[in-house]
Amino acid sequence: MSGNTFGKIFCVTSFGESHGPAIGCVVDGCPPGLGLSAEDIQRDLDRRKPGTSRHVTQRRESDTVEILSGVFEGKTTGTPIALLIRNEDQRSKDYSKIMDTFRPGHADYVYWQKYGIRDYRGGGRSSARETAVRVAAAAIARKWLREKYGLEIRGFMAQLGPVQVPFKQWDAVDQNPFFAADPDLVPNLEAFMDSLRKSGDSVGARICVVAEGVPVGWGEPVYDRLDAEIAYAMMSINAVKGVEIGAGFSAVAQRGTEHSDEMTPEGFLSNNAGGILGGISTGQDIVVNIAIKPTSSIRLGRRSIDKTGQPVIVKTHGRHDPCVGIRATPIAEAMLAMVLMDHALRHRAQNADVVCSTPKISGRSVQHDVAALHGKVEPGNAVDDTDPDEP
Repeated sequence: MSGNTFGKIFCVTSFGESHGPAIGCVVDGCPPGLGLSAEDIQRDLDRRKPGTSRHVTQRRESDTVEILSGVFEGKTTGTPIALLIRNEDQRSKDYSKIMDTFRPGHADYVYWQKYGIRDYRGGGRSSARETAVRVAAAAIARKWLREKYGLEIRGFMAQLGPVQVPFKQWDAVDQNPFFAADPDLVPNLEAFMDSLRKSGDSVGARICVVAEGVPVGWGEPVYDRLDAEIAYAMMSINAVKGVEIGAGFSAVAQRGTEHSDEMTPEGFLSNNAGGILGGISTGQDIVVNIAIKPTSSIRLGRRSIDKTGQPVIVKTHGRHDPCVGIRATPIAEAMLAMVLMDHALRHRAQNADVVCSTPKISGRSVQHDVAALHGKVEPGNAVDDTDPDEP
């Protein structure tokens, strides 16, 4: 199987399956001299791990990370960093009933057709269990970006099924199991999930992730556009079916006078571009939204076929998230961190000596910020140009 390595300079190669002995990764390209301990990585892993509330899978994994190489006397050496997370709570028997059938909405059928063999225990390599090592690798990137550039990457749940969760305050995000930025809505989300679990069904979610403090100039203008690589990274996350940068699909209904982010000596007047223009960062906040589909593993019967092509009804039992999006915020943060780390190193390698005489304007929008894209701040009134230059 190919396609297990992400990045060009900051490269992460992951390995392992959901019910194997362990999962892990090798991180190559991390600059030497970064202070790094297992505790630095564990903090992020603890935010993602299963069993943290009644609303997610009750699989009990400590997700304890082991650093096997690449760190000496508390600092990175510039050599490959090997990370290992041992699986501790596999229940493979939960999947024995679906070993000869294909779960609707899962990768079972396409894996079988492509490889002629599949690990049916929890999805094997296609399981979201693999995302734990992405979070571990990204913890390294996040620490380096924070120390080098003061860059912060944060995310929150913006929608749970049909329930909108507007942005209110960052301080609330890590204080509830939904990563919701409005603590007043948490009881409603709890009640919604309790009802959903009883019904045996599932829903999707929308996650917003924001990078603050990104310098102007990261990214490339053609194939390796920063927004293109962010979209590529986000679509690599299990169950993600859509990605928006900035205003995203809302841009369809906007006028040019509303969407274009005007500039003043004091800064930008808006951030509909989501911090990226022409594939290159503007210095504004990078704002990304991802759409996560409903969990495919549900108790309710769904039509499918078995290995012989005969019709069957599949009911999935065992430990599953009614909404996989609940634990997705740290994963989305991780993928954005890895993209930005890779582009930071690529920019440093090629453009470190570039000097531009034009002053850099503030990346903080005068009128808008992430809250504007989520309904907290009203955008300025658009003004129609009654005599446009274009025909």
